[in-house]
Amino acid sequence: MAKALIVSDSHGLREELITIKKRHEDEINLLIHCGDSELETDARELSGYVTVRGNMDFIGKDFPNEAIEMLGDKCVYITHGHLYDVKMSHMALAYRAEETGASFACFGHSHVAEAYEREGMIFINPGSIRLPRGTFEKTYAILEVNEGNTSVVFYSLDGKRIDHLSKEFK
Repeated sequence: MAKALIVSDSHGLREELITIKKRHEDEINLLIHCGDSELETDARELSGYVTVRGNMDFIGKDFPNEAIEMLGDKCVYITHGHLYDVKMSHMALAYRAEETGASFACFGHSHVAEAYEREGMIFINPGSIRLPRGTFEKTYAILEVNEGNTSVVFYSLDGKRIDHLSKEFK
């Protein structure tokens, strides 16, 4: 079993990133921040997170535009999404993630929490822990891969599971 904690669009929040990490630290193999942290590249709050650059990351200019990580034996593609115009379509994101051999595409930018599967790839937007859209809950997600079964569980900022957003994939 392997798990990734995924956050995005924290827009300057600091202690919340630490709180979320501590809440799940005993169960997580990979920490992901999909951009728009608006923090410095070396901010202690981002320590341990694989962090990419968002369109509002003017301070953390050294963040990469994308990252590729392994979660168990599965490839995870990470980007913010603004370079792929994800507010209009996920097609360009899908093409790029496919080019990398990813099983999962993690992105942010729209602040809309969602998880879905298309043509064998699972797309995950954890929403925003600061400025959510489409829901009132400030959200993050945990991706779990376990012997061919995959789940994406969404949580509110205060750590409550959000069942109506969470999904299981076979």
